[in-house]
Amino acid sequence: MTRLETYAVFVRVAELSSFTQAAVSLGVPKSAVSSAIAALESRLKTQLLYRTTRKVQLTHDGHLLYERARDLLSDAEDIEAMFQSSPAALTGTLRVDMPVAMARNFIVPRLPEFLGRHAGLQLELSCTDRRVDVVAEGFDCVIRVGAQPDSGLMARQLGEMVMANVASPAYLERHGTPQTLDDLDRHFMVHYVSQLGARPWGFEYRDGDSYRTRDVPGRMFVNSTESFQSAALAGFGIIQAPVAGLAPVLGEGRLVEILPQYEAEPLPVALVYPRRRHQARRVRAFMDWVAAIMGDYLSKP
Repeated sequence: MTRLETYAVFVRVAELSSFTQAAVSLGVPKSAVSSAIAALESRLKTQLLYRTTRKVQLTHDGHLLYERARDLLSDAEDIEAMFQSSPAALTGTLRVDMPVAMARNFIVPRLPEFLGRHAGLQLELSCTDRRVDVVAEGFDCVIRVGAQPDSGLMARQLGEMVMANVASPAYLERHGTPQTLDDLDRHFMVHYVSQLGARPWGFEYRDGDSYRTRDVPGRMFVNSTESFQSAALAGFGIIQAPVAGLAPVLGEGRLVEILPQYEAEPLPVALVYPRRRHQARRVRAFMDWVAAIMGDYLSKP
């Protein structure tokens, strides 16, 4: 096994946290994976992995090597592909993450065209509303909605999602349609919280050149975008959500827009990815494709 192949084995073990799964993924015996890692640790004179009966985890040195090894493998792939002009020449695996609703509404329905254009690519798609650790979990890039903390990662801004205030016809029939902010004192919101038990954000609205929030009671608290819209459709209260994701249910009349004069601040959308000297061509191709698709749904700041 060459040194480059050994690094590829190490990266796969790190990503899957398992010798067995890495062996299956690479199509080699588990003993070959174990031998490769043992030889790598012996050559580097450091422990790269903590091994338990249930899981494999990276040591501090393992994390450092993982980042460098991924760069090395990406560079090696790019060197071999740099003289190939055909899009189909892109090979390898892409690991990406994005919010559940964004995957369902915008990205997954269009993926056949991207993968059809790049037949040599494989895609590992994670869909979750939690903030994944881009580096530690080995993602090539992630789509994030909302303000981005200064995390040392690179960010490519795609645009903003315009927001709307909506509720179901059944809810409005029971509680009336609010016309002013004061009317909200007699209404309920479905509150989206990143962690159950956290204080809800409230009803956000523009006040001159800034945005403010108003406390509105609620009986339903959710931590996923799927249940957020479902709770509104079930009549549990008002939600503030991106217009692009609401378009189908608004068009069918299953949700109704209210208080259009009090819109929440638009949500920025960005592609976030690790800071590397060279980015693999397959990652650049995917991000360019996502940027083109999302241009149909996002407004510019």
